[in-house]
Amino acid sequence: MITGKNYIGKQLSAKGHNTYKTFNPQLNIENTPIYTEATKEEIDEAVSLASKAFKTFRNISGKKKSEFLNAIAEEILALDSQLIETYCSETGLPEGRAKGERGRTVGQLRAFADLLNEGSWVEASIDTAQPDRQPMPKSDIRKMLVPLGPIVVFGASNFPLAYSTAGGDTAAALAAGCPVLVKSHPMHAGTGELVSSAIVKAAEKTGMPNGVFSNLNSSGIEVGTQLVSHPGVKAVGFTGSIRAGRALYDLAAKREEPIPVFAEMGSINPVVILPHALKNRGEALAKTYAGSITLGTGQFCTNPGLLLGIKGDSLTNFIQNLSDEIVKIAPSCMLHPNIIGAYETNKQKALSQPELTVVADFDTDVKTNYARQTVTTVEGRSFLKNTTLHQEVFGPYSMVVQCENKEQLEQIISSLEGQLTGTLIAEDDEATQYVQVIEALQNRVGRLIYNGVPTGVEVCPSMVHGGPYPASTDSRFTAVGIHSIKRWVRPFSYQDWPNNLLPDELKNENPLKISRLLNNKPSTDTI
Repeated sequence: MITGKNYIGKQLSAKGHNTYKTFNPQLNIENTPIYTEATKEEIDEAVSLASKAFKTFRNISGKKKSEFLNAIAEEILALDSQLIETYCSETGLPEGRAKGERGRTVGQLRAFADLLNEGSWVEASIDTAQPDRQPMPKSDIRKMLVPLGPIVVFGASNFPLAYSTAGGDTAAALAAGCPVLVKSHPMHAGTGELVSSAIVKAAEKTGMPNGVFSNLNSSGIEVGTQLVSHPGVKAVGFTGSIRAGRALYDLAAKREEPIPVFAEMGSINPVVILPHALKNRGEALAKTYAGSITLGTGQFCTNPGLLLGIKGDSLTNFIQNLSDEIVKIAPSCMLHPNIIGAYETNKQKALSQPELTVVADFDTDVKTNYARQTVTTVEGRSFLKNTTLHQEVFGPYSMVVQCENKEQLEQIISSLEGQLTGTLIAEDDEATQYVQVIEALQNRVGRLIYNGVPTGVEVCPSMVHGGPYPASTDSRFTAVGIHSIKRWVRPFSYQDWPNNLLPDELKNENPLKISRLLNNKPSTDTI
């Protein structure tokens, strides 16, 4: 049952007077439930509970936290059709997408549960004492990763499950031993409340401390601003626009105690299509990329918004084929009137730039909140001198840049802002001729794809979902996969500490049987 209230720890609360509703973009009407925005009092209470919970939660064993994460997964699945129906009514996305995202969310939770069960993720490192070392004795030094404290997670508009309430940021933070305060996204507050109820039930069933999780409703920026500014909050996870992410980053940096903001933001995901590949596979590539550009109405952070090729008949034919293929695809619904409004505004800004040519524009009437896909093209020299063309248009839009030669192609790639992904489309004997282009691409992205499409982010240990700014605020970390846990921890050393007072991960007897770095050699041995 959706109440429209906030979860302050395990208690439902609605002390405020600011209310709002979610919106069904398919039906173009407001949904029925009314949501109450969290007050400053409720925010303070939630952070206070989280700070108290941290004192206990940080010391709960990995196996118990693993039970908690698995219980969250089970409770999410138990929501069954109510969760799917609510998700669809708040996003305009189809049932298949909702179930797929639910599966991804559950999979992430279980992956972190397995990580905790195994235990070696803490990167325990032990350098034993050498009291007889000359000219000075060496102390016993032991190091491991420890949690930061209460974390604020901002729900993402385009992934109401996988990047929101119980998504990757939350799963990783809870796995690290950090309580989580979710700033619920106003576009899918009902989905957020249902998932929050699952987390709270799981916390109670597995004996987690009250305050390990809270969910705070918000119709604007005030709740998020108060959370990031709160002295009890120790880090922030965000997925969304560059403007919003940078505002949070700046706000966190101005605090008396600055805290890290791990924001995954904009990306146009450049795709380099080399001449021989275009000549041999141009028609097939056009069809593939028409599908990738319009997948999910272009509402993926990995949408291929920039296609780069070298001038010639093959590129000309590709542009025509892409134009033909993309208008064959039926337009689909965007997440919210605000999202399609921003799409149209940003698209018109791009189309108003000089020397840009529209090569495909779906011009048939469409339903309200459905987006018309568009493909444009521009000369390489024009792209280089006009950085407005470098900016993301979030939606089913892509631009083909026609480069004069490989030197200009490299120059264009080097001029781009940081990106989540870069893709190389090439024949095997062709790629070796473009080493400098590939290296330039590697320098601007977090993940390189070979002969594929960027849409689709596999959740696995080797995945990097991040990149140089503004793709993310810290390119050393990923927002996807088990290694994303490293955002919510810090290294900590014990020097000459009594064995009985050490955490189990660092004790001589290695009671957890985890892999540790013992005097600079991997080992599961006792000392």
